[in-house]
Amino acid sequence: MREKAIEIFQAGLQAVAPGAAIKSFCQLDGEILQVDGQSYDLSLFKNIYVLGAGKAGASMAQAIEDILGGRISKGIITVKYGHLEKLHKIKTHEGGHPVPDENGYRGAQAIFRLASKADKDTLVICLISGGGSALMPLPVDGVTLVDKQQTTKVLLTCGATIHEINAVRKHLSLIKGGGLARAVHPATLITLILSDVVGDDLDSIASGPCVCDSKTFADCKAIFKKYSIEDEIPANVLQHIDLGLAGKVAETTKAGQSIFDATRNIIVGGNFKALLKAKEKADELGYNTLLLSSMIEGETRDVAANHIAIAREIQLHGYPVKKPACLLSGGETTVTIKGTGKGGRNQEFVLAAALKMTGLENIVVLSAGTDGSDGPTDAAGAIADQRTLQRAAVKKLDPQKYLENNDSYHFFEKLDDLYKTGPTNTNVMDLRIILIT
Repeated sequence: MREKAIEIFQAGLQAVAPGAAIKSFCQLDGEILQVDGQSYDLSLFKNIYVLGAGKAGASMAQAIEDILGGRISKGIITVKYGHLEKLHKIKTHEGGHPVPDENGYRGAQAIFRLASKADKDTLVICLISGGGSALMPLPVDGVTLVDKQQTTKVLLTCGATIHEINAVRKHLSLIKGGGLARAVHPATLITLILSDVVGDDLDSIASGPCVCDSKTFADCKAIFKKYSIEDEIPANVLQHIDLGLAGKVAETTKAGQSIFDATRNIIVGGNFKALLKAKEKADELGYNTLLLSSMIEGETRDVAANHIAIAREIQLHGYPVKKPACLLSGGETTVTIKGTGKGGRNQEFVLAAALKMTGLENIVVLSAGTDGSDGPTDAAGAIADQRTLQRAAVKKLDPQKYLENNDSYHFFEKLDDLYKTGPTNTNVMDLRIILIT
C-alpha cells in the first residue's frame, strides 16, 4: 500500500511537469508563436526577453528555449537553490525560499533592470511558478531586505494564509502586485503560470507580478491586527503601510489601468490537474477513488482529523465509497508554529493523522509537497500506516509531544518514514493520499 501511495503521488507529479505544460500551450510555426490559441508574429518584435521566478522556473525556461532558441534576446530567472536545468540563453540566479535572501535580491534587481529596458517593440515572456514571491524580493524605498525577511518570518509563523502573506508582500515590493507589468509597459507581455495557490487566484500566485492587485494597504493593516503581530513587524514596514493609508505612497496596480492592455496571464498547470492524474492512477490500481478537493485550506491538524474521520467512515460503513478506497485532496494547509521543532505542513499532517488512526486497519497516509520540499526541510513529506504508533512506542517516541513541538521531521526521521524526492522543479502545492483496504 505504501508503494502504491507513492506511485499515485508520482503520477500526479508527472502531470504537472513544467516543460510539458509549457509546450502544451506554446507552439512555434515559422515566425508565428501560438500561445493558448492566440498568434504572435515574432518578426514584428526587435527583442524577446524572458523573465521570471519560481521553483519550476528552470524547467519552464528550458521549454521556452526549446521552442524559441536563438530568437531569445536576453533572459533572467531566479530559482530556489538546487532547482536548476541546463540553459543557454537565459541566465539563472539562485535564491532563498521561503525567506528571501541577498542572492534573490540581486536576481530581482537584474530582472527589474531588464524589464525596464523593454519597449513597444519588445515581447516579454514571463515565467511564474510557486515560490516566485520569495525569489523576487525587491523592496520599496524605505524598506530593507532585512525588514522583508523579518516580516515574512512573522507571517509564516503566525498562521497567516498564503493569500494574506502575499497581500503584505505586494505592498512592500516594486515587482509584486503588478509591478513587473508596469516595468515592461508598453511591451507585449505573456505570462505563463504554474499555479501553487488555492483557487488559482492570479493576483496571489508569486504575489501577482503581472496582474492587477485586489488588495490594499488597509488589508495589510487588518492582517497585522488579525494575528496581533504589529509589535513584531519592523518599524519601516509599519511606517510604509501607514503612509499608504494616508495616500502618501502609491497603491499597487489596479484593474483598468492601461499597463495591462497588452498583457495576457495564462495558467498552464495547477493542483487540480495533478489530482486528476493521481485519481487516474489510483483507479488503474483498483481503488474506488474519492477526490475531495484541490482547495483544502485550514489548520493542518484539523484538516488531518477530518480526513481520518472520512477514512474511518469508509472502513466501518463503506461510505461515501467502498473499500478498497483512495482519498485524494490537494491545496495548502497552515501550521501555526508554537514549538521549536523542525517540520512542514505535510509532515505535520501525517503525524496528526497517525494520532487519529487508532483502531483502524489497512490504512496508509501520504502527504507531500509537489516541489519536493516541505517547510525548511529536505523531505517532501511523510508516510504513515496503522503500525506507526506501535513502532514509535517501541522506540520510546511520544508522537503527541513531537506534534506539540512542531517536530514532525525528527519523529518520522527516527522511523525512517520521511518521504524524500529531492527537487522536482515543479510546484503546485500539496497532494494528500489515503488508502484504505
